[in-house]
Amino acid sequence: MKRLAMLTLVATLATVGNGFAAEMEGTIRSIDTASKELALDNGSKIVLDDATMISVEGKEGKLEHFKEGTKVKARFKDKDGKNVAH
Repeated sequence: MKRLAMLTLVATLATVGNGFAAEMEGTIRSIDTASKELALDNGSKIVLDDATMISVEGKEGKLEHFKEGTKVKARFKDKDGKNVAH
């Protein structure tokens, strides 16, 4: 059984800058650890930053826990045209 990882926003859905927080789901197609970017099977990309909180099966996680094929659910906001998870 594949694990579901979740990238969780520190704040719940709220207005941040010019964009609203939003949510997406998908399966990781590729991971760029240098830029902390996850490419999903639906064509979307999610960027992690220092404020991103990662939860794997209810426990604190790290970028290293992600692998291609992992299903993820992320809350993010648009920042400079990128989907940044917090």
